Amino acid sequence: MSTSQPFDVLAIGRSGVDIYPLQVGVGLEDVESFGKFLGGSAANVAVAAARLGNPTALISGVGDDPFGRFVRAELARLGVDNRYVAQHDEYPTPVTFCEIFPPDNFPLYFYRKPSAPDLQIAAGEIDADAVRSAKLFWSTVTGLSEEPSRSAHFAAWKARGRAPLTVLDLDYRPMFWESPAAATQQVQRALACVTVAVGNREECEIAVGESNPHRAADALLDLGVELAIVKQGPRGVLGKTKHSSVTVPPNAVNVVNGLGAGDSFGGSLIHGLLRGWPLEKTLRYANAAGAIVASRLECSTAMPTAAEVAELAEQTAVEAVNV
Repeated sequence: MSTSQPFDVLAIGRSGVDIYPLQVGVGLEDVESFGKFLGGSAANVAVAAARLGNPTALISGVGDDPFGRFVRAELARLGVDNRYVAQHDEYPTPVTFCEIFPPDNFPLYFYRKPSAPDLQIAAGEIDADAVRSAKLFWSTVTGLSEEPSRSAHFAAWKARGRAPLTVLDLDYRPMFWESPAAATQQVQRALACVTVAVGNREECEIAVGESNPHRAADALLDLGVELAIVKQGPRGVLGKTKHSSVTVPPNAVNVVNGLGAGDSFGGSLIHGLLRGWPLEKTLRYANAAGAIVASRLECSTAMPTAAEVAELAEQTAVEAVNV
């Protein structure tokens, strides 16, 4: 695919390797076997969007090592164009370990110090034409935590010119920032460049100083975002524009590993936005996609098909009508 044929989705951000224990309910010190999976929030979202049938590419970086070769190959195998995944020699491909204690305890251990290749993306490496022409551009707050990645993000947004479907995932990871205030400063700058913001209540508090879902959504809208999405865990998800407000309840599933649910939600959100679905349907399908991955062990390779998402989402709609 050339830039004369725009990507439906262009994402920028983290990629790496997830090392997940194959024993559930066991601390890492006692785990005996692990599985190796493609990981990183932006990479997972890209895979989720591609799995639903959207031509997708990722802007990221990997090390000059076997894990970096795995990331690039796995992205391609899972349907994501990897032409913008650069090899950086200074830092190794990051590895993330987790522990799995269902239903709601999944500690993460990031091995990304002193930095990671995906944070070495420079402004000069951004394909401005690809960013400008993509139907949807997805970025995350983590990419703002260090230079040169921060400047690369703002260069991409400048090229895009706050075009429709410019999305910021409020993905706040405190271990990547020197302080919450430093994150808030950069997120506030970024929100002036995007049209859609999505995050949970804690991430909204970092972004706009509000954790109440409706006040947080209103604050995001006041900054010029056209659509604010606030994930509320067991209370479902709120979507709000200047003219409408929708709250969609969660799906009841047997949680195995909740870590990939938000990325699957993001991929399905992308799918609905690209198709211009009503907000309620978009959020209901995104919730269903997240629930499906939460019921599975891994993240990237667990991303559901469109048929799987539709089956659960429509089942949820029928149950809501029958209540």
